[in-house]
Amino acid sequence: MKSDNKNLITAMVLSALVMFGWQYFYAGPQMEKARLAQVAAHALQAKGVVAPDGKPVLADGTGGAVTMTREQALAASQRVTIDTPKVSGSINLKGARLDDVVLRAYKETIAPDSPKVVLFSPEGAPSAYFSDVDYVPQAGEKIALPGPDSVWKSDATTLTVQKPVTLSFDNGQGLIFHREISIDDNYMFTIKDSVENKGSQAALFFPHASLTRVGTPKVDGYSVLFEGMLGKIGDNSLQQLTYAAIDKPKASPQTAKGDGGWLGFTDKYWASALIAGQGSEVTGVFQSIGTDAKTYKAEELSKLVTLAPGATENSQVRLFAGAKVSNLFTEYEKKYNIQNFRLMIDWGWFWFITQPMFILLDFLSKLTGSFAIAILLTTVILKAVFFPLANKSFHSMAKMKAIAPQLAAIKERFPGDTQKQQQETMEIYKREKINPVAGCLPMLIQIPVFFSLYKVLFITIEMRQAPFVGWIKDLSVPDPTNLFNLFGLLPFDPTHLPLVGGFLHLGIWPALMGFTMFLQMKMNPEPTDPVQKQMFTYMPLIFTFSFATFPAGLVIYYAWNNTLTLMQQSYIMRSAGVKLHLWDNLTGIFRKKENA
Repeated sequence: MKSDNKNLITAMVLSALVMFGWQYFYAGPQMEKARLAQVAAHALQAKGVVAPDGKPVLADGTGGAVTMTREQALAASQRVTIDTPKVSGSINLKGARLDDVVLRAYKETIAPDSPKVVLFSPEGAPSAYFSDVDYVPQAGEKIALPGPDSVWKSDATTLTVQKPVTLSFDNGQGLIFHREISIDDNYMFTIKDSVENKGSQAALFFPHASLTRVGTPKVDGYSVLFEGMLGKIGDNSLQQLTYAAIDKPKASPQTAKGDGGWLGFTDKYWASALIAGQGSEVTGVFQSIGTDAKTYKAEELSKLVTLAPGATENSQVRLFAGAKVSNLFTEYEKKYNIQNFRLMIDWGWFWFITQPMFILLDFLSKLTGSFAIAILLTTVILKAVFFPLANKSFHSMAKMKAIAPQLAAIKERFPGDTQKQQQETMEIYKREKINPVAGCLPMLIQIPVFFSLYKVLFITIEMRQAPFVGWIKDLSVPDPTNLFNLFGLLPFDPTHLPLVGGFLHLGIWPALMGFTMFLQMKMNPEPTDPVQKQMFTYMPLIFTFSFATFPAGLVIYYAWNNTLTLMQQSYIMRSAGVKLHLWDNLTGIFRKKENA
């Protein structure tokens, strides 16, 4: 017993250290960083300096060679305007580069004056991020091919969904390049190139396309979410490379060859991807360039073209640059036969559960007009589906508790004889018709399902800036209220205090979640062992502070799930004739205080 108590105390102390360590060393600093970034965003808004992830990055050595503001970089070259319902921006005629993409349907914050999300930004601006479609000469070939400094001509001033634009470039050596750029009513660009050889000699080159990010992108750093470089080339498995992984010595470049495929960058809510012609041979390359200031490139190199005099060569590449809306990737995968394009969204190992879970949530949100209500309804549906398992689990555990004295008696009758103890125990199980794993198995089956729901709520863009009732204006960020300044009545932010500030954030919803967890634990009899009793007493408090920095949507889900579990367990216990200990345990707390 003493050994068990020691183990429990050790486990409780370690759990507390992990929880508070997380809060102090990670969650607290992350909140402060987010606050400072939001202040900086409003300060720089007038200058047009907005990073792709909403966190402005200045010329401090972390964002590459920043030489001008975004507006200055855009004004430095001739451009073709992009004007669609979902996308605004421009095409740089210098290099025929797509380096200005703004997502019209999304704002950086919920503030009325918040700027739109900027995905692509030109070279020289903060957090430059752009796409090039060009050509690479064969080794030893001396041929003038269009590059980043080549100035193209355009037949129009604006690209719309209804009207593509055609760019042209003459290399002065007999090669004429034509490029038609079109965009659908979402985020897919189609780039069709034709090269005409009017010279007297054959031209040898490789069609090439790339995505470039200057400076190490900011990532949330959560294990439940992948952010970085990813792609699927031919029959190769999906490649996923974090920026830290590709930065390691000898890790760059990473290559893959196959027929068709796609590759690019993924953030939590935004993504870009180059999609080669499916069925054509391509080489995919991921690489990190530079030492202190990094540049990351995702590239596709097509097979060698030998263009004879008088001949014309056609090629095509598609570029996705936009929001990670699940239905879009599924539609594009079917429409263009893009293998596993839906994996641009990190559905995880339990994708076969996670994706149907999202479909249910998405359906309910559209039906009710509220993603928050969809979360509540989905939790109710899951509880109903798993009710038979929960019922069976509880009855099995009740039987196990009933035979506990008999099992204890066997240990006393056959001390030290493990084999005889097991034989007698199995006889009791057989006589009482008890399956010893029946109490745990139903719970184990539910774990992947509820983890999948947790992942859906964390990664999907549909929850971003989705409101709930009252003070929750954005389900994807922590509850903005704080107990330690009386929920805004006191005019200061306790999270800014040195040393202890990381612990001083506790919103209303995390507090409600902790209270429901406390009630759930009080449903059962109090543990007789004092160490276990203390552990169960402090566990809700530890989880309450841990969940304080979680997205509000997740906290609401857990609070609601705990409430439903209370109701479900109460019903099962009453139907089984088992006494409810909730009221006795709660009143017992106050009786002890009075006696003290």
